[in-house]
Amino acid sequence: MVQVPEKEQQILTAHSGLIHRVVKACANRAQVPDLDQVLYQAEQNDWHTLVKAIRKILKGERDLAAFRELDEEDSVIIESILRGLQNPETLPSLDANYDPNVAAPGIASMVHTVRRGNVEALQLISNMAVQMHQAGGDMGRLAAIMRPLIEGERDPDKLCEGFTDAGQKLVLDILAELTKLEAH
Repeated sequence: MVQVPEKEQQILTAHSGLIHRVVKACANRAQVPDLDQVLYQAEQNDWHTLVKAIRKILKGERDLAAFRELDEEDSVIIESILRGLQNPETLPSLDANYDPNVAAPGIASMVHTVRRGNVEALQLISNMAVQMHQAGGDMGRLAAIMRPLIEGERDPDKLCEGFTDAGQKLVLDILAELTKLEAH
């Protein structure tokens, strides 16, 4: 895989499922029958510019210059898709682990926000869970515990079941962050 700065790597890790799906769909749309639903969900979360760019790629656009209007995060995603179309070996790993120092506070914050009734955060965490599920491994398992976390489950033994050591650390870090957020 191409070496990229840490911030870009976090973006690629977070969106690796989507990146792989778009590259796969460009080769054979029938391989990704739910891509339109994924893109629809992304639009519902105000990712209009990113979805527009992805649709350009699906229609055959391959010139990076056609995507100058994108912000930094969207640019990283689109550049990864275009690189992946040229050389699939450059695609971000679906097995890559999130940096727990970044992921735990972010996930905990979203769970806490959803528990307080924020519909936009619920949509965002739902989309994120879909991508994590597609990644499989610990990320797929983390997707499976989102609902229990939102519903208030805090038993580490139940939540950590089936995770690797690294995944268990991430779950415990999320629980620690939730404890801090819920104390206020």
